[in-house]
Amino acid sequence: MSFYLVPDFSKINGSVIVGAMNQAFFTLSIGMGSMAIFGSYIDKKQALMGEAVNVIALDTFVALIAGLIMFPACFSYGVEVNAGPSLLFDTMASVFNNMAGGRWWGTLFFLFMVFAAMSTVLAVCENILAMVRELTGWSRPKGSVICGIGIFLLGLTTALGYSVLHFRPFAEGTAWLDFWDFIVSTNVLPLGSLVFALFCCNRFGWGWDNFIEEANAGRGLKVRHWMKPLFQWFVPVAIIFIYVYGMVTFKWR
Repeated sequence: MSFYLVPDFSKINGSVIVGAMNQAFFTLSIGMGSMAIFGSYIDKKQALMGEAVNVIALDTFVALIAGLIMFPACFSYGVEVNAGPSLLFDTMASVFNNMAGGRWWGTLFFLFMVFAAMSTVLAVCENILAMVRELTGWSRPKGSVICGIGIFLLGLTTALGYSVLHFRPFAEGTAWLDFWDFIVSTNVLPLGSLVFALFCCNRFGWGWDNFIEEANAGRGLKVRHWMKPLFQWFVPVAIIFIYVYGMVTFKWR
């Protein structure tokens, strides 16, 4: 009987792998500058390298635990594993429907998703607000109101995308939610991370010396000079590969 409980991981396609990579960008808050907001609250007593390792280790641990729970559950109930919004709103919803007490577990799951989303949204909105204020000179209350109205109007496209505002940007069954996920996950996150990587370590941006000075302030793990080729070449090339692979394997139609 245990043989039938072993998931067939060969069914996991390239889109799931790319989705996992994009999820890594998202959860680490790199691509849209959220990490810059969170990092501004870090005490100078701790070096950034050590804090980054702690964040990556904890994020990876949580992701692995979630995968060990999610993938066996999907295969046990015969639910297809997809990437993107369908993984959260279709796949997981189907899993909870087939689970004993699934309504309660599903309620807790999506409630925790709301809390997780709010923490990210607040950081992203802070970046948007800071940019708008620098460009316009508006006060914080005025900028907050105008940015809030703009974000609310854009959010309505997703909230009403399956009822009033019908829009099929890609394959059959896609809607506004898939469109915004494509813009953010497939484009903004990897390209934003690429901009960060190039800006921090090259002369046309912040520069390696300034980066080293800021990153190594405080106690903990330090960025070593031998790591310069990794930051300058390996990281940008890896991000470009992820971006290109995601575009090539994306289900346009």
